[in-house]
Amino acid sequence: METQLDPMKDDLPLMANTSYMLVKHYILDLDVDFKSKVIEGSIVLFFETGSQNRNTSSTGNDGCQSQFDEACKMRTSEPCHVAVTNMSGCSSKTKYNEFAVCGKGGEDTSDKKGNRSNKEQTSAISSSRDNCDIANHGNKDFLLILDCCDLSVVKVEEVDVAAVSGIEKFTKFGNLTGASKELENLRNQIVHELVTLPADRWKEQLHYFSCCSQAPGCGELLFTTGAWSLEIWKSGIQTPTDFPHAIRIWYKTKPEGRSITWTTDQSGRPCVYTMGSPINNRALFPCQEPPIALSTWQASVRTAEGFVVLTSGENSAEPVQLQEGITSWYYYVTMPMPASTFTIAVGCWQEVAQQSCTAAIQTSTEFSLPLQADSRWHKEICGHGEYPCRFQNPAAKLQAVIPYRVFAPWCLMGYCEEHLLQLIPRCLSAAYSTLGTHPFSRLDVLIVPSNFCSLGMASPHIIFLSQSVLPGGSHLCGTRLCHEIAHAWFGLAIGARDWTEEWLSEGFATFLEDIFWARAQQVALLHWRRLRDEVQNSEEELQVLRPKKESTGELSESGASVVKHGLKAEKIFMQVHYLKGYFLLRSLMKTIGEDQNLASLRKFVHQFHGQLVLSQDFLCMLLEDIPELKKSGLTVESIFQNWLDTSGMPKPLLEEDESWKECQLVQQVAKWIQANQRIRKSGKKKRKPDEVVFQKLLPDQLILLLEYLLEEKTLSPGILQCLEKTYRLQEQDAEVRHRWCELVVKHKYVPGYGDVEKFLREDQAMGVYLYGELMVNEDARQQELAHKCFAAAREHMDVSSAKVVAEMLF
Repeated sequence: METQLDPMKDDLPLMANTSYMLVKHYILDLDVDFKSKVIEGSIVLFFETGSQNRNTSSTGNDGCQSQFDEACKMRTSEPCHVAVTNMSGCSSKTKYNEFAVCGKGGEDTSDKKGNRSNKEQTSAISSSRDNCDIANHGNKDFLLILDCCDLSVVKVEEVDVAAVSGIEKFTKFGNLTGASKELENLRNQIVHELVTLPADRWKEQLHYFSCCSQAPGCGELLFTTGAWSLEIWKSGIQTPTDFPHAIRIWYKTKPEGRSITWTTDQSGRPCVYTMGSPINNRALFPCQEPPIALSTWQASVRTAEGFVVLTSGENSAEPVQLQEGITSWYYYVTMPMPASTFTIAVGCWQEVAQQSCTAAIQTSTEFSLPLQADSRWHKEICGHGEYPCRFQNPAAKLQAVIPYRVFAPWCLMGYCEEHLLQLIPRCLSAAYSTLGTHPFSRLDVLIVPSNFCSLGMASPHIIFLSQSVLPGGSHLCGTRLCHEIAHAWFGLAIGARDWTEEWLSEGFATFLEDIFWARAQQVALLHWRRLRDEVQNSEEELQVLRPKKESTGELSESGASVVKHGLKAEKIFMQVHYLKGYFLLRSLMKTIGEDQNLASLRKFVHQFHGQLVLSQDFLCMLLEDIPELKKSGLTVESIFQNWLDTSGMPKPLLEEDESWKECQLVQQVAKWIQANQRIRKSGKKKRKPDEVVFQKLLPDQLILLLEYLLEEKTLSPGILQCLEKTYRLQEQDAEVRHRWCELVVKHKYVPGYGDVEKFLREDQAMGVYLYGELMVNEDARQQELAHKCFAAAREHMDVSSAKVVAEMLF
């Protein structure tokens, strides 16, 4: 029986048996219904046999069956399946409410709405997973396992790709007639030829994928759903080679599904978007979640007129009216990516007017191509599987600023026009000058609703930004934008082969954010202090960047695995993997110099783009490429020991503690503290602090100033009032305002409670920590404020955020 996991605590299971079959392409055909809060329709999956079955066939190899013993399942009774009437030619708009669920004894296990629950217990099937009872069943049926959660699967069927007009070109003999067994083999042969077409035929490939997705079904497949998986089989099919390589799944999402959030935007209009939550996209569509399952996709999404559909796609889609009040949006991706990177956002977004692409490029002429010494890497053959790669495209190599669009709710258009539009070409150009060719051909930037639980999230061709980055000038917006742009290279074009090595994405992005934005010395100090606070206030096991250590990257025979601590709610709010990774890369740069360090990063990008990597892939390349690192005593093992495999502050960072004390800003802090002491000694008499502390500070300097002041046991109301007025703290960016709210809460500064309430309402991506501070002080007024704010925000709050806050409050 499938293990029942606590969705907020345990390791995230990756159930898909990718070693036997790999999805190479998805076609989603979906309707978005805001009234029912359901996305429904179909998805067609095109497969290739996986690594365990690459060289086997259905005939002539009596020994090949043994390797599938773990995957095969014996059926001790007639298995459950859904029988849907009149489905072979229906569109995704068809309502699935009239069908029977057949099982042992003919019992109907459907719910009143006609959907089978994912919580159904199919013990006759699940309990026999690890054995083959030949006495009760004459053969062993291969079981395809997909990652799936919170979905109502209605029907699964084989797709008759041989019925597509013109498909004969993908067969060896051009004969589409014959016995049933021959037709099954022919269909799989067609899919194989289609998924292995050369990259220069990608348009033809997408066309035939689309045609095949509309082909009729040619037989229902048996299936069952569990808490974390969808299991599919066909009676009498014993190997992945003979299993249908093109299947269609009809399904519906559930309003409570944890991959998508139904909410309202800042203008009060309904919207839905993917969260990038711990369970990724398995509650949006059945898929293979392990990162090794790289695939391409096409998506057609229909919704009510007036809504804009944004997804991960290489094309800038425009709406097509299908009928009165209904529009359709189509996107595609030709670079194979993990299914977890697919994202969707549907809402009444407004496109922010922008300068033309030509003008944007002209603004970046001051940026040059990467160092000429790197030109040899441009000429190398790519190490990834074949696809239309921009690193081999001469025009793409010269494109400093890729085309971009900005979308936001109507009420935030002004902020976007004032700051974001001007920042995007600058940040894109800075990224290009640092790393070279942009991996993706275009970019959409969307300001997501206030309940978004992060400051930003990057997906192929689209970036989500929190509204919290917009107010208070360009600093926070620019640095966060740089961070998400960096993910195009590290996290997307180069992915971690084991998701527990998050630092390969977040550490590199944090480091490059610093490079892109050219931040000053005090930024490193700010990161150091944040890391120190993180390791003092978090579980030790969550501070390790390589929690699986020597077993990192290992899979079971079927290809299934787990993501260590993947479901821990508090992990979402931690930055250890960001900051430790940042300091590791910074430490390496200090040893070899910035120029050589960036040259190595460019080499790494060119060598590994389009591939999945582990930590040692980067470290081994770096140590081989730069002998100075070896001479300094660095080894892969020592880096693992000091930086990646242990909790707490890395030893090299502890040595930097004293160096920060000479920082000029620290001396400025001392003068504020002296002013506070004078005010306290003078009683209630107002006294103005010295003018020297009123000098203008950059945002990061201001954050550090407030952090140092947070270490003071007592600050007088007078000094807090002076701080707020001096730096106009209510008008600063969210990171500054967060520190200000911490000061307000710590010192029970009642005039600032309105600022705290406003922050908790409008900056949910950063407000979770403040709830804890309000409760810790055991002040009745503060606790009342915490409960009031949570009650107002809870309904639309991110599930993980709400879980963490509720544990603080109740």
